[in-house]
Amino acid sequence: MVKRKLCEPLEDHKGNLYFDGLSVEDLAKKYDTPLYVISEKRIRENYNRLYNAIVSKYKDVRIYYACKANTNLTVLKILKSEGAYLDAVSTGEVFMGLNSGFSPENILFTGTSVRNDELKFLIDTGITVNIDSQSELDRLLKISVPPTISVRVNPEIGAGHHEHCVTAGLQTKFGLWENEVLKAYTTAKKARVERFGIHMHIGSGILEIEPYIQAVEKLLSIAKRVHDELGIVFDFIDLGGGLGVPYQSNDTELNIPDFTSQVVSLFKSKVKEYHLGKPFLCIEPGRYLVCDASVLLTTVNTVKVTPYRKFICVDSGFNTLIRPAMYGSYHEILVANKLSRKKTETFDVVGPICETGDVLAKNRELPLVVEGDVLAILNAGAYGFSMSSQYNSRPRAAEVMIRQGKPVLVREREQFQDLLTSQRVAQQ
Repeated sequence: MVKRKLCEPLEDHKGNLYFDGLSVEDLAKKYDTPLYVISEKRIRENYNRLYNAIVSKYKDVRIYYACKANTNLTVLKILKSEGAYLDAVSTGEVFMGLNSGFSPENILFTGTSVRNDELKFLIDTGITVNIDSQSELDRLLKISVPPTISVRVNPEIGAGHHEHCVTAGLQTKFGLWENEVLKAYTTAKKARVERFGIHMHIGSGILEIEPYIQAVEKLLSIAKRVHDELGIVFDFIDLGGGLGVPYQSNDTELNIPDFTSQVVSLFKSKVKEYHLGKPFLCIEPGRYLVCDASVLLTTVNTVKVTPYRKFICVDSGFNTLIRPAMYGSYHEILVANKLSRKKTETFDVVGPICETGDVLAKNRELPLVVEGDVLAILNAGAYGFSMSSQYNSRPRAAEVMIRQGKPVLVREREQFQDLLTSQRVAQQ
């Protein structure tokens, strides 16, 4: 017998998988699949672990939840109740934040390629804008002069789990370079903007501390230059997000105590050395807060054996979870009722989408799987549902929240009729 050691909120009950105290097979039977299951308890634990680690080193802290990871309204409300602020990258995310109770002053918008009507929406709703280009700043100031402006700096140091997720460095579209930053702050100051922030974001899914150290040093040296040359005092300095989580058993987990000790200590010492006052230290985790707080449940439709491959064909595809197809991402997969079984077969786990690239896992060692088995795809809380689609005209999955030991439906499963929403047939 091979027993796999599980970490909360995963539990092994005599070879059967439970999630935050509930049987995943029972959840699949009650709500059908594909199904995202979310642990409220785990989200709160993740937030407080990070917040407490940082605030123990520096008192003036704001944690902005990078909601592109997961914009479920209940998830947003949970994090708001814990004291989180909101990092939004689109006006739609701002809309979701406002509808989940975040006040405008607690939302920071960091977009790129922003339209004029979007800028007007942000001004009208009182959202602080993190400027991504001189053009964006000039167009914003023509609409109105906001009380606060922040500038996104490209520190020329990037990192991330995939090249598509590196958001700083020589090849990226994001942020202003150092020689452009002074011009942006000069423009804002001449327009009589009253308060200022400065920001960076180097990438997503980072498990090493060193890239943050290098980028923070560069960001704060630029902040010093802005302060020395323009007399600007920063209300906040935002280090961005990108805190990674381990997806595979051999991934090294980001050491949060070490992260806060090194990065926050560097921040404190440089702020003091450069006479930058007492700015809020801001950080923008997304994946770190919600990733391991959710699993995707999917049912085996077909076990298909060809002369060359063995396929497990399930009812979730890249319309439900696109990360493996888009990034080559690894998500561990468990057979819900066979945790104690030996892994005797090698399968490709594939979905129902009419694309050869609709692969959730390749060459995956699993116990013998039969049709009707429920599989749990782990670490599905970040960029799972939020990146799902109706491709192949397939309705999107349901979401269930585990709250105080009970399941609560927090997003209904789409039906065929939902595929017609907003469509109008042109009359002949």
